[in-house]
Amino acid sequence: MPLSLYLLALALFAMGTSEFMLSGLLPAVAADFHVSVGTAGTLTSAFAAGMVVGAPLMAALARNWPPRFSLFAFLAVFLAAHLIGAVTESFAVLLVTRVVAALANAGFLAVALTSATASVPPRQRGRALAVLLSGTTVAMIAGVPGGSLLGTALGWRATFLAVAVLCVPAAAGVLKGIPSRQQHTTVALRPELAELRKPRLVLVIALAVLVNAVTFGHFTFLAPVVTDVAGLGEWWVPVVLVLFGVGSFAGVTTGGRLSGSAARPVVAIGGVLVLAGWFSLDVLGREPIVLLPLVFALGVVSFAVGSTLIARVLHHAAGAPTMAGSYATTAFNIGAVAGPLLFVAQ
Repeated sequence: MPLSLYLLALALFAMGTSEFMLSGLLPAVAADFHVSVGTAGTLTSAFAAGMVVGAPLMAALARNWPPRFSLFAFLAVFLAAHLIGAVTESFAVLLVTRVVAALANAGFLAVALTSATASVPPRQRGRALAVLLSGTTVAMIAGVPGGSLLGTALGWRATFLAVAVLCVPAAAGVLKGIPSRQQHTTVALRPELAELRKPRLVLVIALAVLVNAVTFGHFTFLAPVVTDVAGLGEWWVPVVLVLFGVGSFAGVTTGGRLSGSAARPVVAIGGVLVLAGWFSLDVLGREPIVLLPLVFALGVVSFAVGSTLIARVLHHAAGAPTMAGSYATTAFNIGAVAGPLLFVAQ
């Protein structure tokens, strides 16, 4: 795999850490700005909304830019947003920085997805996506717990600064690793949007939304399952989250290797296992000896299916070379936003 893929994965590690880290920092943020924890929680909602809206908007904005310039620009904006967020004394400014960071994150991911698949032969595109998306799964394993520990030791602002620092080598890597004249195809925007009329593409996008809604709808409330359903102590929560993160890394790797040769079995069989596994968690999770391996297995299956569906979105949207990545990014984030909301509404 090209070195540029690993550099893009480093950037996604920083971005993934930023996306998920606030779950453990909200009480400290609320206390610092003298707002309620519920109000502080709007920071998470703002980031999620920015990701959903930002993917198509930023991809459309950057569609005529060279990929290296687009990736560097989005990463620079993301870095600046975290520097401002780390020093501001205004909650409103912090909220705006989260929206701006999400827009930059969404634009970066949309361009990175198409850039990654364009940098390798067709038979290796699944593996290329696995390398790229591993940055997000490693963030769940190491970045989020590490950010929580750093925030506890030095304050939440230190975590924001750490994310900004991570962006520096990633930005340097983009400039060094992405060719300045990397080939990119530009077509009119209307034909790219017309790809969304393809029934098969719409079906794959809908499946991606469904899988991610089920996954994140349950994952968001995994802590109460650990403490209330399984009856384990609170210190078991990070253990379970790391298990899920390790499983998700294995799932992305597996999905990347199988997305080209066995995409249908992965989606058909894995999709059923995702639904059955998550919806049985409240029952099977009562026994800790079952809960721990089940959470790991759910990480594997959920991300194997999810990464395969992302690869299929890019495949079926081949006629949208500059917008296909945004379709996959939007599908992923619509599911990630809708899942927890639907779970709460039940």
